[in-house]
Amino acid sequence: MKIYVGNLPWSTTDASLEELFNTIGAVSSARVVTDRDSGRSRGFGFVEMSHEDGQRAIADLNGQQLESRALRINEANEQQPRRSSGGGSW
Repeated sequence: MKIYVGNLPWSTTDASLEELFNTIGAVSSARVVTDRDSGRSRGFGFVEMSHEDGQRAIADLNGQQLESRALRINEANEQQPRRSSGGGSW
């Protein structure tokens, strides 16, 4: 199960995100999304874990405070394929 984790403190790393979710169950992967140019956190990330552990993590961690920020945690929506705007180069 892929889980969206929003409203992360800027200091959150992949390792600290994984550590937080490991308190609930085994984590397959944990990734904080970073800005492509600056490399800084964009304030959200994704965690993958079993469906059962994922449901428990959502229930237990959604709204919890992490460095004075209330986490927003829910099941991630599948990313839709990007459509071209049709404005190619000449």
